[in-house]
Amino acid sequence: MFRLQHIVHRSQPVLHRMKSINSYLWQDARLKTQGPPVQSGLKRFSTAEAPVEAGDPSRMRERTLTMETLNPQVKAVEYAVRGPIVIKAGDLERRLQQGVKQPFTEVIKANIGDAHAMGQQPITFLRQVVALCCFPELLDSPAFPDDAKQRAKRILQDCGGQSLGSYSASQGVECIRQDIADYITRRDQGVLSDWNNIYLTTGASDGIMSILKLLVSGQGSSRTGVMIPIPQYPLYSAAISELGAVQINYYLDEANCWALDVEELQRAYLTAKQHCQPRVLCIINPGNPTGRMHLCQVQSKKCIEEVLHFAYEENLFVMADEVYQDNVYSSDCQFHSFKKVLCEMGPEYFNNVELASFHSTSKGYTGECGFRGGYMEVLNMDPQVKAQLVKLLSVRLCPPVSGQAAMNVIVNPPKVHEPSYAQFTKEKSSVLDALAHKARLTEQILNSVPGIKCNPVQGAMYAFPQIFIPPRAIQEAQSLSIAPDMLYCLKLLEETGICVVPGSGFGQREGTYHFRMTILPSPGKLEVLLEKMKEFHLRFLEEYSQQEQQITITNQDHHRQMSKQPD
Repeated sequence: MFRLQHIVHRSQPVLHRMKSINSYLWQDARLKTQGPPVQSGLKRFSTAEAPVEAGDPSRMRERTLTMETLNPQVKAVEYAVRGPIVIKAGDLERRLQQGVKQPFTEVIKANIGDAHAMGQQPITFLRQVVALCCFPELLDSPAFPDDAKQRAKRILQDCGGQSLGSYSASQGVECIRQDIADYITRRDQGVLSDWNNIYLTTGASDGIMSILKLLVSGQGSSRTGVMIPIPQYPLYSAAISELGAVQINYYLDEANCWALDVEELQRAYLTAKQHCQPRVLCIINPGNPTGRMHLCQVQSKKCIEEVLHFAYEENLFVMADEVYQDNVYSSDCQFHSFKKVLCEMGPEYFNNVELASFHSTSKGYTGECGFRGGYMEVLNMDPQVKAQLVKLLSVRLCPPVSGQAAMNVIVNPPKVHEPSYAQFTKEKSSVLDALAHKARLTEQILNSVPGIKCNPVQGAMYAFPQIFIPPRAIQEAQSLSIAPDMLYCLKLLEETGICVVPGSGFGQREGTYHFRMTILPSPGKLEVLLEKMKEFHLRFLEEYSQQEQQITITNQDHHRQMSKQPD
């Protein structure tokens, strides 16, 4: 303490001289300016003063980040699922809450696969395990079953400090990765899964983006091309734009229930080779937005085998989006993973085709979108590249550990002999049976409407019907510089409060128009929605057909009058 006082005492003359110099400099500065006195020290940089000075345009510096300096790849990103229609729906919802009268009493958001937002109830066992992990004091509560407690204890033992609030390894909690590998082995009827190939992700989207980051490289004609199905889930086109890759469209056959045709893959590949280097083949199975199952019992496995053979021959990395693997409604269909089919093709294929498959907590029968849980399994990746993947994943530290816990319940549900089995099975069956019923209901009602054609919804949780749009409506949309199906969806929203996504946001063949809607609303609400949609579509056709007829009559009258005029 004495030494400290001595140092302070010795420094006082120096501090005094520095204050004098500062005082002189600030006085000199005030003499050279005619404005108000400039405050000294840090106070002159106070943000509290900013609003006072902000009114003077001459003192505003140029912004660093503007639309001109913004990364052009960000500007190229589009995501129709949360695009202009949804923004408009939110605006209408706020107006209703403020008491502004609308032609409807509520906005029904059928634009996104958010099951709980549409009223689906959580699976009890999943929430019990996550609750116990989040608040371990509940482990002493008799209100929770023993099997839920055992799951929670096992997860917590692998967490740092036995807390869900600690970081996990970048690849995810080890015991959860092991449980996922066991689940995949059971699902694929004995095709072994190595937990070292499992990576927990922040939803499936995070895994998809991570793999694409590894694959995108090159410039000009050597730039990576990514083959995606059309219609597609807009995550893929958005990721491709963000990474500056080349999008290669291959079209699903709508006339054949959205079938995947290998000849179409070959056409897309050969066309793209002229301007890029195709390196990636993306498959969504079951399909989003089409609800298509690419592998059904009524079909042979030949289709998927041909796709994998094509990838093998053209040296393509296969990305299999399998997040809807539990959402299978057709009695003729059964989910088969790409990995299982690849294994059945023999070691030459199974040991060589590079494959990443993805799953998520957000879909299936749980619909736990908000937990942002997911995983990917990666096969046949070069060991050195694998190390780079781990490095890339390490940058974001780890996926949400609560989401990892939720994912664990999906892959490790109650077993037959455990106390939660009966309730779990009942809740799971109830959700999937309701979705199957709503899939049939959606198809039946939409196909009863003139000018709408809807393929069977075999899987996932969406319908993607084709709609007829009269020429006059197409012209009106063109005059507004919007897609015709965007005009249709805007009018549907404004007149009925139903929010769906235009097909143009997913991709479609030239000259065809669609919209995507979820089948998630409760059966009663879904039936009301579909009936409203039916009434709207008939009004829409009548309105624009009358305009067409009126123009035709006017033109005929004009020609008659012209023909009566003397030469």
